[in-house]
Amino acid sequence: MRRHSCFVFLFCGIFLPGILGFPQTNTSIDCDSLLPNYEAEPQTSAPPYIIAVSFDNFEPGNEVQVTLEALGDAGFRGFNLQAREIDGDVPVGTFKITDPNTKGLECHNMTNSAVSHANSDVKQKVTTTWIAPHDVEELQFIATVVQNLDNFWVGIQSKTLTPTHSESVNATGKSKRKVCFSV
Repeated sequence: MRRHSCFVFLFCGIFLPGILGFPQTNTSIDCDSLLPNYEAEPQTSAPPYIIAVSFDNFEPGNEVQVTLEALGDAGFRGFNLQAREIDGDVPVGTFKITDPNTKGLECHNMTNSAVSHANSDVKQKVTTTWIAPHDVEELQFIATVVQNLDNFWVGIQSKTLTPTHSESVNATGKSKRKVCFSV
């Protein structure tokens, strides 16, 4: 009888989480396509999630707080969040991991160029910090959010962020344009 109980306990601990819902194994989301690593089609309805950012503009080295949040009680179990230049397909910048529900990912040989879920617990909101790199143009944060094995949304976008530097400003921060005064 004792062996039987041990077997049932072991079986439930290993197989039941995957049968009842989101698997306990590492469900990953591809860095390029932002698609989860299982056979299902993304939702085409409006996503019940938003990406909020702390600034509209950035300079190299700036830290931007980025929050991925469920609207209402939608909740989510998995996600992949990146910053990409408009019309770009490669992550830019790096993330500081500040939320225990998140972990950094290496995409295109760049450490922490994306942030993802650290566990499959249901989350209402995760917050992270993105560090702006040099030489980037307008960008957006883009995410895939997995609600459960059947429901996920790809390509959720934040508002556009614009770099504050421009070609008309030199290294001292003073304008290169000449100003003429008439007296």
